[in-house]
Parts: sequence; structure tokens; C-alpha cells
Amino acid sequence: MKKILIIEDQPQMRRNLGTILEMEGFEVKLAEDGNAGVVQARAFQPDLIICDVMMPELDGHAVLRTLRSEKATATIPFIFLTAKGEKTDQRAGMNLGADDYLTKPVERTDLLDSVRMRLERRDAHETELESAKASSGFNPNFESSKPLESLGLTPREAEVLLWVAQGKSNGSIAILLGMAEKTVKKHMGSIFTKLGMEGRNAATVCALEILSLPSSRE
Repeated sequence: MKKILIIEDQPQMRRNLGTILEMEGFEVKLAEDGNAGVVQARAFQPDLIICDVMMPELDGHAVLRTLRSEKATATIPFIFLTAKGEKTDQRAGMNLGADDYLTKPVERTDLLDSVRMRLERRDAHETELESAKASSGFNPNFESSKPLESLGLTPREAEVLLWVAQGKSNGSIAILLGMAEKTVKKHMGSIFTKLGMEGRNAATVCALEILSLPSSRE
């Protein structure tokens, strides 16, 4: 059963979202504000988080930044839910590394479509990763990017590739490493050139191979 965390400061909205998702067979946890949401995310380790943007004290953007900065929660799919529908507001959320953006009042079908799409995308990446491990005997150690420097990468490029190998988007990597997304894209271009590869999948396999070597565990 997939686990979903809902962080929403409006009680009725929080209960409605929880009911819809529970009726679809999801295990749901509810948090009444950003601070409680961060605590729940760490303890519950959900498969997906739905979070309101406009909340007192710790807003949705701060919640996302906090969770993206911690290894245990950095890759959890994150959907923003807010009453604001302006494109500039949506863009701000996406630039922080959000996976989707729904505007209140959200339709039931839109909510479920977004949730299922994000979960399917995460499952697909994990399946690809496990397949690569199984077919090539990979057992990567993601604790350090240092081994990736042996590919001729700079320390920063190695850090970027480490997160790419874990399925993170450019926007999420930018938050994790504290840089602009355009800088991440620039690093990606340099990585592809140095590795002689054109896509993220090929670069990921290459990274997994290096991170699986015994020397990466020393």
C-alpha cells in the first residue's frame, strides 16, 4: 500500500483530501502545518507528499527546501497544492524542485491523476535502477561523489552526477546543491561531453558502475 502525507492547514480541505485518497486504497497521514509535516515526513517516510504552499510559520516552499536537503526525504515526489493559480507562483514552486502543482479547489480526478502519475514515474525509475543493478551486478554506494571524479569530472560535476544516478531532476538537484537550475544544466552538458554520452540513462549506468566498485566503499 502506497503511503501519502498531506500537509494542509485548512482542516476541511485536509480531511477531504485524506478521504479521497483513503477511498482509493492509499495509506494517508495528515499534518496540520509545515513544522508537523516535516516531522511526519521524517518518521512516516511517505511515497508521496501533497503540501499546501500558503501556511503560517513554515510555508510549503520552506517544507520542500527542508526535505530536499535531507538524504532520507530528498527524492520523495512532492505535489504543491495552493489557492494561487498564477503562472509565476507555479514556476516558483517548480524551480524549488516540486514534481507537480495543483490549484484549489482541486478536482478529484485531477488529484488522483497527478498522484498516480508521480507514483508511477518514481516506480519506473526504481525499477530501472534495480534492473541495472541486477543485470550488471551493481551495488552502488551513494554516500560520496568522490569516486565519480575518477571519470575526469570536477567535484561539483561529480556531485551532480551522484544525484542524477538517484533519479533526481535538474530542479531538485539545484535545491540539493544550492545552485541555479541553469547551472545544473551546464554541469550536465559538461558531464555528457566528458563521458562521451548523450543521455541521463547512459550517464546513470556509468555512475552506478563506478559507485559499485570496492574502492567506493573505502
